[in-house]
Amino acid sequence: MAKNTRSSSRPERPYDLLVAGEINPDLILSGPLALRFGQSEEVVESAVLAVGSSSVILACGATRLGLRVAFVGVCGDDLFGRFMLGEMSRRGIDVSHVRVDPAGRTGLSVILRRERDHTILTYPGLIGALRAEDVSDDLLGQARHLHVSSLFLQTALRPGLPSLFARARAAGLSTSLDTNWDPSGAWRGVHQLLPLVDVFLPNEAEAQAITGADSAEEAAEMLSRVCRTVAVKMGGRGALARSGQQLVRVSPPDVIVVDTVGAGDTFDAGFLYGFLHGWPLEQALRLATVCGSLSTRAAGGTAAQPTLAEAMVYVDRMAG
Repeated sequence: MAKNTRSSSRPERPYDLLVAGEINPDLILSGPLALRFGQSEEVVESAVLAVGSSSVILACGATRLGLRVAFVGVCGDDLFGRFMLGEMSRRGIDVSHVRVDPAGRTGLSVILRRERDHTILTYPGLIGALRAEDVSDDLLGQARHLHVSSLFLQTALRPGLPSLFARARAAGLSTSLDTNWDPSGAWRGVHQLLPLVDVFLPNEAEAQAITGADSAEEAAEMLSRVCRTVAVKMGGRGALARSGQQLVRVSPPDVIVVDTVGAGDTFDAGFLYGFLHGWPLEQALRLATVCGSLSTRAAGGTAAQPTLAEAMVYVDRMAG
């Protein structure tokens, strides 16, 4: 395993990772699901209330690997908000910086899962309520790295994100971004933000849509001109990463896939672990791919997230 390369020349910060993100649970309904309207009723095979939101799933994956994680976001003083804060705390995430809005409602995503496919219905609630000014300079000074996911759901955060990333950089943090898909297809603000991003974590479709490239490789090359490191998720075909002139590809391990929800977020957690520990690009990509793959073994985004020891068994096997 690669050695931790944290600098000993400056005081240790209490958090490895600060996540500025959305908070909502997932209600996962599974079954044949031939949905019909007209006051019909359909019986599902299972119903699970699980930890949701790309940002929280990533934070859970990061603490599972051993990173010290703080979360800043907004939720309501309601059943869903209390569920999320309780589950986040239980997994070791510091939620003391989360703002609880008694006048608002926590968002909710309903995931309708049929075999290996799914669709998501989201009630936004307070998902978009976090603002850049909610992330104080004092809090930034306590972390080594700032991550943002779900750019286009976080509507109040998005306008101030360039200034937030600039403040983070000035405070000595590295930064990362996973935009997720832009429903409008316009990708407004992304190109302005990318020069402030150290690690960009799109999937293949997102990378090609942002750049207009014909392939993941071409998109990674274009994105690497403005970002320090780019890692592109390609589902069952694994992933590739580029930093400067270095390009690496990794195939996923064989696993029995139950549910792909949150796999990309768990991939992100694995890659950031490697990045923050100064690992070589290929080793960080292996860990990310293993983490994302292993997370698909159970329903929901967090139930099958691996520990570092569990993931390294697969990483070492890939390296051998």
